[in-house]
Amino acid sequence: MTASAETSALEARVGHWYQMDGTYLVGREKLREYARAVQDYHPAHWDVAAAAGLGYPDVVAPLTFTSAPGMQCNRRMFEEIVVGYDTYLQTEEVFEQHRPIVAGDELVIDVELTSVRRTAGRDFITVTNTFTDTAGERVHTLHTTVVGVTAEDVDAAVKTAVQNAMMHDVDFSGVGTLDSEYQKTVRPEGEIRIADGGSTRVPGTPSFDDLSVGDALPVRHTRLSRGDLVNYAGVAGDANPIHWDEGIAKLAGLPDVIAHGMLTMGLGAGFVSAWSGDPGAVTRYAVRLSAPAVVSAAEGADIEFSGRIKSLDSATRSGVVVVAAKSGGKKIFGLATMNIRFR
Repeated sequence: MTASAETSALEARVGHWYQMDGTYLVGREKLREYARAVQDYHPAHWDVAAAAGLGYPDVVAPLTFTSAPGMQCNRRMFEEIVVGYDTYLQTEEVFEQHRPIVAGDELVIDVELTSVRRTAGRDFITVTNTFTDTAGERVHTLHTTVVGVTAEDVDAAVKTAVQNAMMHDVDFSGVGTLDSEYQKTVRPEGEIRIADGGSTRVPGTPSFDDLSVGDALPVRHTRLSRGDLVNYAGVAGDANPIHWDEGIAKLAGLPDVIAHGMLTMGLGAGFVSAWSGDPGAVTRYAVRLSAPAVVSAAEGADIEFSGRIKSLDSATRSGVVVVAAKSGGKKIFGLATMNIRFR
């Protein structure tokens, strides 16, 4: 089957949907564990009283927290539905926060193949996770876009090395085919209710009246070590050894071990919430990755975050902040924007 024919066959699977078994109970300590992994020490993630001061019933999930349960739910999608590739490269992530997730939330997680497009000889695949609470309201939507990489671009030695390094219940060795038996399941008919908690609570941010387009956020430097990468891999469930094994990273054509793209996004979210004062005031966070942060064993990596207010909307007392991230003289984020409600 030609590459274009395979893309067409995969496009026919767009709309494939399934739901995780059971529910995901958001634990207070899990949120603190994740916040530590992305170096986000905003008090609302750690202290119940601080969260209550901002109007939350319990500690708040960091904005990118949903990527961790989402990754586990997506395994089936990339093992059985989106097949024919040897690995995937993350390129873009969009977080839509309809209302902040807090400790004690019990969530149902859906997974859907929402887009397949071929550009410049590459297949760009978007998978969407939706998180719904026990009241039947969607509280968060997460869109993940990856590029499918085939055996033509992957040395067979890399696959062997990766599988030998994997933990016991993760298998990267098998690649399914689009010729295998397949039955499409789609989202059931029914009303989708979007939570409005993210737009009704008064945010604990600066006053909209005190802000101007072009205002700059204070520059922040964050250090990443190999230990940080190993910790994040365990907390978030990202088992790819290019984030902690130097030999495999170089075998894969990388200069050294690289930071997880999702980790750098989490660092960026914390950078903005430290300025805004309220992580739950964000309604949308979109990041297009440009280059990875290389993390050497001896020196680690320094990531410089900066930002500015791109636009303001007086009707909604909200604005768009552009976030920049650089490491080793290279831009990590090709484009990153965050929509925030202000007081």
